[in-house]
Amino acid sequence: MTSKNLFVGCATGFSGDRTDGTKPVVETLIALGGGVLTFETLAERTLALAQIEKRKNPLSGYEPLLDDLVGPVLRRCLDHSIKIVSNFGAANPQAAAQRIYALARAQGLRAPRIAVVHGDDLTQPEQLQYLLKRLSSNIDPARIVSANAYLGAQQISEALQEGADIVVTGRVSDPSLTLGPALAHFGWSLDDWHRLGCGTMAGHMLECGTQVSGGYFCVPGQKPVEGMDRLGFPIAEIDSQGNFSVFKAANTGGRVDLRTAKEQLLYEVHDPAKYLTPDVTADITNATITETAKDRVRLDGITGHARPPELKVNVCYDNGWIGEAEISYAGFKAKERAMLAGDTIRKRIGHLIDLRVDIIGALSIFGDDAGELAARGLNTSANDVRLRVAGVHMQKEIAEKVSREVLALYCCGPAGGGGVRTSLKPRLDTLSCTIPRESVDAGWTIAGEERS
Repeated sequence: MTSKNLFVGCATGFSGDRTDGTKPVVETLIALGGGVLTFETLAERTLALAQIEKRKNPLSGYEPLLDDLVGPVLRRCLDHSIKIVSNFGAANPQAAAQRIYALARAQGLRAPRIAVVHGDDLTQPEQLQYLLKRLSSNIDPARIVSANAYLGAQQISEALQEGADIVVTGRVSDPSLTLGPALAHFGWSLDDWHRLGCGTMAGHMLECGTQVSGGYFCVPGQKPVEGMDRLGFPIAEIDSQGNFSVFKAANTGGRVDLRTAKEQLLYEVHDPAKYLTPDVTADITNATITETAKDRVRLDGITGHARPPELKVNVCYDNGWIGEAEISYAGFKAKERAMLAGDTIRKRIGHLIDLRVDIIGALSIFGDDAGELAARGLNTSANDVRLRVAGVHMQKEIAEKVSREVLALYCCGPAGGGGVRTSLKPRLDTLSCTIPRESVDAGWTIAGEERS
């Protein structure tokens, strides 16, 4: 515990994010005298997909890009005491820890001290029965793929205070990846709501990676961003009172300024006075953002209130199959031919399966295949369009009909269709609820290095 400012860098915003942004973050942290490297890799359904992989192979189920994220920077982090904190454990944090041990062995490094946070997985039979009651759902428990509580920062903090070099978690709240290190570093109390509110919003600014440094912000000609091909991932500097600034890794593209920071601050915040997390109810109603230097902003006026009495839980379950297929039409009356093709498929199988038909390039994003945009006088003409047909059904063989019907358009017309692509995959749906904190047995352990 110290009053020295803490630097926390985030090098991913989701599973599948770029992996080459990690080194600039680590090198910037080293130049600043140390800090914490975080990876945020879980979205709402990522855990369900990870559970499916774990079913296939008990040694998988963690972030598939783990080697690419950790391998290139592990030596530098261990040599310079850069802590690593991440939810890349997904459905199998223990296996992720073992993989990191293997990476260290392969590089001839000392065995890192790796803590594994547990308790978020609620898939035991008695837990599922309780969750289904909370959800007032009659879903067959056998259809449930994943059920996870959003844990907070406490276990991360405790593990770091006990000397962990790396903390691997499953489902924790995204901002907790930053708040946990701040708790450990400064020794804040778990009911210091003001500082917890500040630390949580620091994590919120980092959690989506390059969103705050210009990625999702960019609109050419209106909100331009230079260096999109080498966007810098963000770093927060937090002081002992919870005040913080946000900037990006050195010698990288992108921008961090008043506009990018405002967008990220408000991102996914349902109520600025009550941003609910497992750790605190953050309050940004009096927040201010100031540009203090090029690509650096300071946030003030944030506070917090008592944390919610219950934890959020996401339940993902098997809900049949989704069949998708696409075909292109170009040239004379391209849109009209595509619309006729979609109408033909509706008439053939619309009574069997719940269909969605889109004309990509003219009538897609807004689900406007009925022509409402054209009725409002908006230009929807196009000489090159792609028909997409999707259908969902509990029976695989029914969902498969989507692919077969679109493929048949090659010869069954309308004229000139080509470039068919098809897919058929299991469909996941999500339900959410909250449960009392005391019903979740959260904790952490130091993983032992298992050698094969």
